[in-house]
Amino acid sequence: GEPLLSSTLLLPDEEDPLTQGWEIKERLEHEVDAVIDSGDCGAEPTTVIDYSSGVAEVVRRGTGDPSRFE
Repeated sequence: GEPLLSSTLLLPDEEDPLTQGWEIKERLEHEVDAVIDSGDCGAEPTTVIDYSSGVAEVVRRGTGDPSRFE
């Protein structure tokens, strides 16, 4: 796969996002190489920026100011 940086993770068919590094590691430890736990980040939706094409595209607006990517 591809690198993923996320402060929350909403898995398919789940109602609540995973917000703790240990939860993500526990659920996905056989599917990801590493999980870095930087502490609680809350469950508010974050802003998502797609940079896979080399040009930043705002995919979802949430917490975080995306104006420098627009």
